Amino acid sequence: MSYEITGKLIAKFDTVQHKETFKTREFVIEKTEDIGGRSITNYIKFQCVQDRVNMLDRFNIGEEVKVSFNIKGTKWNKNGVDNYITNLNAWRMETIKLGDNTENSDFIPPAPTDDVVDDLPF
Repeated sequence: MSYEITGKLIAKFDTVQHKETFKTREFVIEKTEDIGGRSITNYIKFQCVQDRVNMLDRFNIGEEVKVSFNIKGTKWNKNGVDNYITNLNAWRMETIKLGDNTENSDFIPPAPTDDVVDDLPF
């Protein structure tokens, strides 16, 4: 299942090469919401995995972005104790232009399929 959230990019970290074939890069967005007349700010840390680590390069600190991500949870047992970790794996980011409802991204929607019915008479 995929999720989306918008917020201000406030931190980008260096790529970490965990193994020869596995690398990650983390970033944080700030999300402020008005709830009951009170402003609540949350800081959400995401990770990019493998070929997605470079997608952060085109974004600047302070930009409003929309992040598309999946939630991944892992369980492992160490010394008889169960441990859990949850990761928010970002797979797409887009710049949100403030004051405008259009978005700027490198995302190209998929081409239409041949099963589209064209019932126009001409």
